[in-house]
Amino acid sequence: QVQLVESGGGLVQSGGSLRLSCAASAGSFSNYGLGWFRQAPGKEREFVAAISRSGGGTYYLDSVKGRFTISRDNARNTVYLLMNGLKPEDTAVYFCAADPRGLQVVIDGIGLAAWGQGTQVTVSS
Repeated sequence: QVQLVESGGGLVQSGGSLRLSCAASAGSFSNYGLGWFRQAPGKEREFVAAISRSGGGTYYLDSVKGRFTISRDNARNTVYLLMNGLKPEDTAVYFCAADPRGLQVVIDGIGLAAWGQGTQVTVSS
């Protein structure tokens, strides 16, 4: 089973940028659909972005479309989330997740095969 470790979180001013990375343990990384989720204090976890096994398909939460970009490098077993134009409401712990069953399963976020431990993103106004 793949294991995931996120990095790249931090404190940034409103309008700034961050790039999150999620490195997977050795394995059949290219067989997994991948996603990013976030959870703000006092709120439920929500889907942010997902990418298909080949990288040819992506899907985003409406509020991040045009600001966030998900990508993957199957040779490096890594998935990225580039976040531009950050807003205070983007403040949350961001998690990556993986599942071999396809993009829609990842988007639904239920019963996924693997989750990372999370990385904190804080956007100051």
